[in-house]
Amino acid sequence: MTLINPQITATVLLIWIAAWAIATGILEIVASFRLRKEIEGDFWIGLAGFASVAFGVFLLARPGLGALALLWMIGTYAIVLGVILVVAAFETHGFVKAAVRG
Repeated sequence: MTLINPQITATVLLIWIAAWAIATGILEIVASFRLRKEIEGDFWIGLAGFASVAFGVFLLARPGLGALALLWMIGTYAIVLGVILVVAAFETHGFVKAAVRG
């Protein structure tokens, strides 16, 4: 099918990426609510989830942007999400140090 109609393959891939982003975003938001009492920095996990859901919805809303635009969006999304998760990791690490001490 890919050789016959590559546009369908690109569209299906875009839908898979969007569904993945929305699903992981929802799970991150749920995790941030469940971990609210357990760790500090749960806000950052929820923010990462919101960014994932927004990215997925944007991909579904604008499927015709083209492959190059999608690559730029994925790159930007990965950088923003990575920064948010690094901040969340440092917040959580601080919580672990405090829990071990006391």
